[in-house]
Amino acid sequence: MTNPEIARKLLAFRDEAKINGKGALAVVIHISRYAKENGLPLDADALITEGSGQVLGLGKGAVQRVLSDYGITQVLAEEGGRTSRGGIGIMRAYVAFLNGLHVKKTSTLEEIEAWWVERVKEHFSAKPFRLRFDAGKGFQAIIQDLLAQARKRQQESSGTMYQGAVLQHLVGAKLELAMPEIQIGHNGFSVADAVSERSGDFVIDDSIIHITTSPGEAVIRKCQRNLEAGAKPIILTIADGVSVAKGLAGNAGLTGRIDIMDAEQFLAANLHELAFFKTSNRLTTLEKLVETYNRIISENETDPSLRIELG
Repeated sequence: MTNPEIARKLLAFRDEAKINGKGALAVVIHISRYAKENGLPLDADALITEGSGQVLGLGKGAVQRVLSDYGITQVLAEEGGRTSRGGIGIMRAYVAFLNGLHVKKTSTLEEIEAWWVERVKEHFSAKPFRLRFDAGKGFQAIIQDLLAQARKRQQESSGTMYQGAVLQHLVGAKLELAMPEIQIGHNGFSVADAVSERSGDFVIDDSIIHITTSPGEAVIRKCQRNLEAGAKPIILTIADGVSVAKGLAGNAGLTGRIDIMDAEQFLAANLHELAFFKTSNRLTTLEKLVETYNRIISENETDPSLRIELG
């Protein structure tokens, strides 16, 4: 059991540094094991790889070896936190925190590591998003509520882009339902967000769909490459991003060459079609969407809190 005073300080650090997302948890788990094996104080500068600007030794294998010591086989982060936004900053803050504890006993460092493992267990048991079916609301309002939940969780976490992940997989689920005869390729959101040499989030014949909640020049460059390859790019984004994407496309001389749409309207319109515009089919259609979405999450993501409950 963790010393109450140490536990209090750990909790305060977690809340202040927003160590909630899987990438951030992977960083502190890795550094906790490093501290236990090498003792304190640590030198944060020595924990950064040359050239790549990543936390030294951090990766899926290193993190999973620690978790396996506690009987945990679930994968915390497919990239092991290496692609987590702000990973270096989290490492530096945590090293400063550990050094400030002036801990000398290995047993205390073991307690600290175990405390973070408990936070990982909480992460795996986190509640899913809730899609609230209200017969008086339209599909678009229901989708907006779901994305608002994801945005709120994103603001409370560090480095985990929940809203983008939920939107990407909702679109993927909708595409599967609308075109069951076509094999839709899915990818984990962190993989798509990391670098990806892929031409887009979804490739269907000669159309390439890009999902983004914050359009930037990078997605426009991808669309430019799509056009050069003879493909037809489509950008699906949230309402506020539509005008931004159109402005960026115009600046790049691509006005009228990229289909830029409000993703919420795109989803709502297709859900109406899937329900044959019948009020009696609305709940059944949402149930199919959620079932397909959750299957995609289980096959492509390591964060079970991305799942959706319909209620």
